[in-house]
Amino acid sequence: MLYALLGDLHSNLEDTKAVLAHIQQTAKEARVLGLGDLYECTVSKKKAQTMSGLPLQKAAIVENDFENLLTFPSIRGNQEERITHVTGIERFTELPETMEIDGATLMHGHQFQWNVTWQPTFPPFKKSLLFFGHSHESGLYHRNKKLPIRIRFGQPIALQEKQYGINVGSVVNHREWCLYDSDKRTVTFMCAPSVEKASV
Repeated sequence: MLYALLGDLHSNLEDTKAVLAHIQQTAKEARVLGLGDLYECTVSKKKAQTMSGLPLQKAAIVENDFENLLTFPSIRGNQEERITHVTGIERFTELPETMEIDGATLMHGHQFQWNVTWQPTFPPFKKSLLFFGHSHESGLYHRNKKLPIRIRFGQPIALQEKQYGINVGSVVNHREWCLYDSDKRTVTFMCAPSVEKASV
């Protein structure tokens, strides 16, 4: 089965539209799934510790045009958890923390330990693949080390029978996503093209 995995949208309308259009153009038959941080919380992590009862519009960037794009299932990220904490609304608690698909687990990534250079230490996971986001940096990992491979967008990578972590990159700022073929056991890092601004 084909899966189009995207995360870290952070309420960015234009980048999300571009990625979803790219998925339609290149992998229309893929099942689209979100890896969390769909929304941007406008309250900092530090301030969130002492805030509660905020209206949603004061705690997050929530626009109708953006929300109309969110037609796919998703897990929750740290942004959704922070919005929940400062507002007290239950809306995002319905999003699962993890999701299981063919041969893989989906998790946002804020649950990992991250060092100062944003390299993760993965928790134990049963399935052979763990797809995540959070750091906004696409990459392929094995045994907690980022593999020194040059990612070529649109070129499938055949995975061996080992455990891998796969960071799908971020929609916001990078317009990245990942195509996973569970039958062929391949991952393809993808990047929606940016519209070049016409020179004046």
